[in-house]
Amino acid sequence: MERGGMDAYDGGANARHGPDRPAEPGVPAVSGWSVVSSGSAISVGPAEPDPPAAPRAGIAALSLRYQIGVALALAVVAVGVCVHLGMTFLHVAPPNTVTREHGKAVDDWIYPEFEQNWKLFAPNPLQQNISIQVRAEVRDGEGGTLTTGWYDLSAEDGRAIDGNLLPSHTQQNELRRAWDFFLATHDGENRPVGLRGSLSESYLRRIVVLRLDRDDAVRATTGGGGAIERVQVRSRTSNVPPPEWSREKVSTTPAYRELPWWPVPADEAGGGVR
Repeated sequence: MERGGMDAYDGGANARHGPDRPAEPGVPAVSGWSVVSSGSAISVGPAEPDPPAAPRAGIAALSLRYQIGVALALAVVAVGVCVHLGMTFLHVAPPNTVTREHGKAVDDWIYPEFEQNWKLFAPNPLQQNISIQVRAEVRDGEGGTLTTGWYDLSAEDGRAIDGNLLPSHTQQNELRRAWDFFLATHDGENRPVGLRGSLSESYLRRIVVLRLDRDDAVRATTGGGGAIERVQVRSRTSNVPPPEWSREKVSTTPAYRELPWWPVPADEAGGGVR
């Protein structure tokens, strides 16, 4: 009985391995199945599938063509940033060999959008509000002349900028820079100093005539057609009131600087040279 039992056990083991499979004790070779051994018990079941691969994110998720496009765009942006930083550094740096050789290229890059100055960080920064105002003499349809009221052009620009997330360079700087240009080329008696004085007068005059045309000043004054014959510009300067906690005392009375009347050429009278 004992021998027969052993034979039966051996025969069962041979039957389990089969004639074409290697007879490895305790490890049956079954393709696509997993074997779990616990002590003397062996269980065979289907193998667990591999976990799914994580989806690609970012640039790696794009096709090769778009990856190349993104890489080129990033390269262009990086080059532009490096060039801008270099130009800004050369602009604010003391005079050197590079600026003496390529100063015009640096100025063309910086002005007027990226101008650098120290007014904000000065020991005593500008604490004044300066408004540029203009009025005009208008010839009506019957040959008479009428004078408009004062148009506050700076206030118009301020209203256009207020609440505007992307104000234009014209709204922010055109009028201010034109007035600064005029002051830099004229003396205290409003007389031009050098050849640029005449240029600054023409520049400022054309700007204010264009603004009057935009405001339809001729029609508002005459009620119909006509033309601008002369314009007069003035500045209104008032000190910014100090904060409540400050002991500083300043005058809040505005000061005016009136320029002489400028005749308007015929080619500008209808709205200025565009």
